[in-house]
Formats: sequence, structure tokens, C-alpha cells
Amino acid sequence: MDLSQLSLTDIYKSFGETEVIHGVDLEVKKGEFTVFVGPSGCGKSTLLRMIAGLETVTAGELRIDGEDVTHADPAARGVTMVFQSYALYPHMSVYENMAFSLKMNKVDSAETDRRVRAAAAILGLEDLLERKPKALSGGQRQRVAIGRSIVREPKIFLFDEPLSNLDAELRVQMRLEIAKLHQDLGATMIYVTHDQVEAMTLADRIVILRDGVIEQVGEPKALYRDPDNMFVGGFIGSPRMNFLPGQIVGETRTKVEVALDGFADVTMKLARGRDRRETSAAVMVGIRPEHFTAKGAVKLPVHVDLVEDLGGTSFAYVSGKGGTQMTVETRDAGSLPERGEAVVSFDPASAYLFEAATELRL
Repeated sequence: MDLSQLSLTDIYKSFGETEVIHGVDLEVKKGEFTVFVGPSGCGKSTLLRMIAGLETVTAGELRIDGEDVTHADPAARGVTMVFQSYALYPHMSVYENMAFSLKMNKVDSAETDRRVRAAAAILGLEDLLERKPKALSGGQRQRVAIGRSIVREPKIFLFDEPLSNLDAELRVQMRLEIAKLHQDLGATMIYVTHDQVEAMTLADRIVILRDGVIEQVGEPKALYRDPDNMFVGGFIGSPRMNFLPGQIVGETRTKVEVALDGFADVTMKLARGRDRRETSAAVMVGIRPEHFTAKGAVKLPVHVDLVEDLGGTSFAYVSGKGGTQMTVETRDAGSLPERGEAVVSFDPASAYLFEAATELRL
């Protein structure tokens, strides 16, 4: 039995002569919360708009519940979209805003009332149904926009950076509410964001895009632990992964010995977990800020440029003699000087090895 509710096969999108989506293949299962994430301009919103039918597909095939909807009208796809802008009608009440699409589709008044009040109960809007949008907070307006989608009972919910207009505290609150909404409805949801924290906390699976190409798809923890390349390794995790240039100076069947550029006499042996294809000697060693430890076997003499003390956690920004910049996370604010010379260390088992030329994981 095919559990895929959404299937994208060899999808291309061009604007004139400029190709922005390059042969995307993706399967989204029924009830899955999938997040498209990547830097600005990577094509994530364009891909979402093609699923919604708001952008035409240049080439490829798009199926929902097995039905080819590549060129179907948006209204015929059974999807609904929540935008970055709330786009509420200012002269209508919350109830009227949520009921509007049902009224336009000539749903009878009793069914409309049932759907609106059920959505209001899910979103905690029961006491706000008679208010106008101007009397609501930003978070309440976004809940109304989501409620307007819920009442349509779609096959798939699409979210296009819905929290980007909210302040930091409200973003956290709304993340929790959207996660709870997914649990309550059990619906298929596809969510676009440039914020990897949102992606990590919300997603069942994350789709990482760069320049119109999918770099990697996987569960949040799997992407964090097992990135395919430097882009994924650097994008997932906050602060981002440190990359230290080095050279392969020795090799066995399972390990490579790497000397780090800019750190005299510092070498380490790293497991080579990927294909043992021929590679150039130049590599990049990836180490996450949180993986530095006081008793690591690899010790690096550095200069501490700045320490940010955030209370329970501190971030030290340090540099090696070759100019390599690193971020070091520590739970002990006094373990490093605020400025000056220091030694930081890590365990080789926590490091990642990438080929410098291709940026692929070794």
C-alpha cells in the first residue's frame, strides 16, 4: 500500500530562462509534518507554491493521493495555505473571517457554524469570535489565519513562514501551538522556514534545499548526527558547525590521519565512515561548538577574541594562528579567559570529515 500522500517527481521550475528548481523528487507520507528549510533564495517557497497551484510546474509530475494535479486549479487540489501575512478582512469579525471561504463555496450555515466553532475550540479562539482583527494580538491573528484553513478540512496544510512577523516570545508560543495542532488533527503539513530551530522542533522530516536542489532529507536528529555534506552540517545546529582545514597525512582501511592547518603538530585519527573512494589530500574537519570538552584528546592553542555569557551557557569566539575562526560552547563560564591565549579540546570521535574540494562527507 502506497502511504505517500504527496509525490513530486523530477520537478523543474523556470522563470523565463532562469531555472530555479532543478529536478526535485520527494515523497510526503499521510499525516507527516515536513519542513522545507534553507537560506533565502533556495527555492523552498517556490516549491510550496507549486504544490498549492499558485505557481505553474515547468516540468515534472505532482500527485496528491495518487491523482495527477500537476496542472490542476488550486481549488481542486484539496490543499490550503497559511501565509506570512495574516491577510484577514479588517471589516469582518473573527467568525466571519473563518467562515468566509465556506460561505463562498455555499456550505450550509449549520455545517459552517459547526466547522468554525470546532476550529475555534482547537485554537482557543472561542471568546474572540466577535472581535475584529484590529482588536487582536499578532499571535491571535495568526491563529485566526490558521483557523480559516482548518475549517476547509483540506488534505494537506501548507505554511509559508507563518511566524516570521511575530516577536521571539510569540514565535516560541506559536511553534508549540502548531505542533499541538498537528498532533490533534493528525493532518499532513508542509511548512516552509529559513529558521533551522523551527525546523528541528516541528518536523517529522526536514527537507534541506540549496539553490533549487534538495541536499538531504531526514529526521531532525538524523540530519544533525549524520550530515551528507558541509552545507547540511553547517546549516543544522546552532551555532553552526566549525570547519577546520587540514590535510590527510596517513590512511588505513578504516581511518585517516589528519594534520590541521594552522595548528603546528596537531594531528588526529578520524573514522572514515563513507565510501573509500579516491580523494584529494585537502579535507575539512567539522566540530560542533557543543562538542568541545575540557578533556578532549585533540588540543588546540587558540586566542579568545570574545566570550558571550548567556547565563547557563557561554559562547567563546576563538581563532587559531592560521586565522581559523571557531565558536566554542561551554557550560563553565570561567573555563576560558574573556580575552587572551587558551587551549580548547575535543574528542576525535565527535568530529566529522569532509572532502575540501567537493564538500562531501568522507
